Amino acid sequence: MSMMRQRKPKPQLEEHEEEEEEEEKKKKVRPTEDPPLKKRWSCVDSCCWFIGLICSIWWFLLFLYNAMPASFPQYVTEAITGPLPDPPGVKLQKEGLKAKHPVVFVPGIVTGGLELWEGHHCADGLFRKRLWGGSFGELYKRPLCWVEHLSLDNETGLDPPGIRVRPVTGLVAADYFAPGYFVWAVLIANLARIGYEEKTMYMASYDWRISFQNTEVRDQTLSRIKSNIELMVATNGGKKVVVIPHSMGVLYFLHFMKWVESPAPMGGGGGSDWCAKHIKAVMNIGGPFLGVPKAVTGLFSAEAKDVAVARALAPGFLDKDFFRLQTLLHVMRMTRTWDSTMSMIPKGGDVIWGGLDWSPEEGYDCAPKKQKSNDTMITDSNGANGRQSQAEIVNYGRILSFGKDVAEAESSKIERTDFRGAVKGNNFANGTCQDVWTEYQDMGIGGIKAVADYKVYTAGSILDLLHFIAPKMMKRGDAHFSYGIAENLDDPEYQHYKYWSNPLETRLPHAPEMEIYSMYGVGIPTERAYVYKLSPTTDCNIPFQIDTSADGDDDSCLQGGVFLVNGDETVPVLSAGYMCAKGWRGKTRFNPSGIPTYVREYDHAPPATLLEGRGTQSGAHVDIMGNFALIEDIIRVAAGATGEDLGRDRVYSDIFKWSEKIKLRL
Repeated sequence: MSMMRQRKPKPQLEEHEEEEEEEEKKKKVRPTEDPPLKKRWSCVDSCCWFIGLICSIWWFLLFLYNAMPASFPQYVTEAITGPLPDPPGVKLQKEGLKAKHPVVFVPGIVTGGLELWEGHHCADGLFRKRLWGGSFGELYKRPLCWVEHLSLDNETGLDPPGIRVRPVTGLVAADYFAPGYFVWAVLIANLARIGYEEKTMYMASYDWRISFQNTEVRDQTLSRIKSNIELMVATNGGKKVVVIPHSMGVLYFLHFMKWVESPAPMGGGGGSDWCAKHIKAVMNIGGPFLGVPKAVTGLFSAEAKDVAVARALAPGFLDKDFFRLQTLLHVMRMTRTWDSTMSMIPKGGDVIWGGLDWSPEEGYDCAPKKQKSNDTMITDSNGANGRQSQAEIVNYGRILSFGKDVAEAESSKIERTDFRGAVKGNNFANGTCQDVWTEYQDMGIGGIKAVADYKVYTAGSILDLLHFIAPKMMKRGDAHFSYGIAENLDDPEYQHYKYWSNPLETRLPHAPEMEIYSMYGVGIPTERAYVYKLSPTTDCNIPFQIDTSADGDDDSCLQGGVFLVNGDETVPVLSAGYMCAKGWRGKTRFNPSGIPTYVREYDHAPPATLLEGRGTQSGAHVDIMGNFALIEDIIRVAAGATGEDLGRDRVYSDIFKWSEKIKLRL
C-alpha cells in the first residue's frame, strides 16, 4: 500500500481558473441565442379588457343599487330637480277619494303577453312560457322557431296546425311589456292607492294578433269580457264599470259594444240597452279611431320611420340575403298573418285624410315649440290654440309618393300610369326565398314597376294598392274589416261584424248617460305621409323602401323620407280626436242618443333628467300611461266624477279647426 502513489490534489487557484473559463464560454454562446420577445397588446386583448371593465362596472352598480335604501334614487332626483309631486293616487287619497266604479283595462296591439300551449319540436320546454312579452329570451335563442310559432295560418288567420299560442290572463298580462318597461303598471298602482284591488280591476286580455271577431270564434273572449263586466257590476252594488282601452284596444272595444248588443249567433245577445246598464264611461287612450298611416307602411314594406333609418344604414343585415337572415322578410311574413294590423288601415278615404291637393292639417307648422305644462288648461270648442306661422305647404293627403319631387309637385304635372289590372310579369325571386313567402314573389318585375309608375297614393287608393301587392292578406282583411263611410246606417248590410270597428260605419249604443273620452298626447312629430323608392334589385328583398335621403330644411315637416304632423308619435291628432271633437259631438247619425264626448289632450313634456325615467308628463303613445295628469283624470272619473267635473275639453292642438275642414255628413 505504501508503495502506491497518491494523487496530489489540485491547487485552489487552478479550480478557480476553470470556473472562469466556463463562464467565458457561456458568454460567447449567449449572443447567438434569440433574445426573449416582449408580448404585444393586441386588439383582442383590448376588447376583452373593455368587456371585463363594463361587466365589472355593471356588477358594481348592481350591487350598489341593491344595497342602497329604496328612497335613495328619489332623494338624488329631488336634490337635482327639487321636490317631486305626489303621485296622483297619493294626491287624490289625501283629498278623500275612494274606489267606486269597477275598472276594465283593454290593452292594445303588442302590449299583451302571449304564451305557448302547444308547439312543434323546436319549442320543446316552452309550455306556458311567454313567447311575446317578458324578456323575449326565446327570440334570441331560436329566432326562426319564434317566428314560426307567432305566425298565424295564411289562409284562415287562426292557429297553424300543431301550434296554440294564447293570451296571458290577469293584470300581469299587460302591466309590464318587458322588465322595467311599464304599460298599465303605474295606473294600476295609483288606482290601488284609493282602494282598488284585483276584484275591482279586470284586464281584458285577448290575442291581439287575430281579427276581433275571431277572438270570439276561437277563444270566446268577447263573451268572457261580457260575463266579467256583468259580474263586476253585480258584485259592486250595481255600480257601472269605467272602461279604459288603449291604442288598438280602442277599436277592439268599439267592436265589443256593437257585438254585445247584437243578437246571437253573430253577437252577444245583450240587447240594445246593455251598455247603458253596465258602462259609466269609456276613456280611450291614444285611440286610432280612423286608422294610422304607419299601418300602411308596415304592410307595404315592414317599415316605420325608425326601421327605415336602420334599413338605410344596414341594408345587408335587415333585408338582403346576408347570412340568410332576411330579417325584414321574416318580420313581414309574420306580421302579414296578423289580421288585427289591418284594423288600423286609414278609414274614410280622401274625405277624412285628404286628396292630392288638400288635407285637413294643411298649414301645420313643424318648427319646434316651447313646451307647456300639463297643468295649463286650454279649452276652445270652436278652434283650439294653434301656432300661426308661415308654414310650408305639405301635401299630407299623398300618403305614399314615389320620389320627393312627386310629393311636392302640382297634381296636374304628375304623370301616372294606373296599376290596377297591370300584368304582374315574371317571378323575380329564386328558390332560396320560398321559405320566406311574402306575396311579393308573385308580383314579378312588371307588377313592381306598375306600383312605382302610379307615383302617388292617397287614402282612397291605398286599399287598391294593398289588394294588388297582397291579395291573399287583403282577402282575409275584407272578411273582417271595412274602411269606408256609411251612406245609410239603416241598411241591413251594416249589421255585419266587419263594420263594427269602423266608427264611420256603425252607430254608438243607445246610452245617453254614458260618457266617451278621447285622451291622447300631442306635441310630438308623428308619421303622416311617406316618400318611397324602389329597393336595389336582389333575389331576396322587399322591393320598396322609404327614401331616407328625402329631407327638408331643419324646421321642415319632411324628415328622413317621412312627413310629420302633430300627434303622440304613433297616432296623428286627426285620427285620435276627430270622432269626439266632431263625428260624435252632440246627436249625429253616428251617435243618435247624444252620448257626451270629451277631448282631453296632454301636451308632451320630456323628462328633465335621466333619473325621471320615461317622465310624468309624457305624451308619447305608450309613455302616456305614466302621465300624472292622465292618471288623475282617470281616477277622478273612476271615483265618480263626470266630464263636466273635469272641465270638459282640454285642447292644445288644432283638432277643432282641422275637424271643420272635413266635409262629412253628420
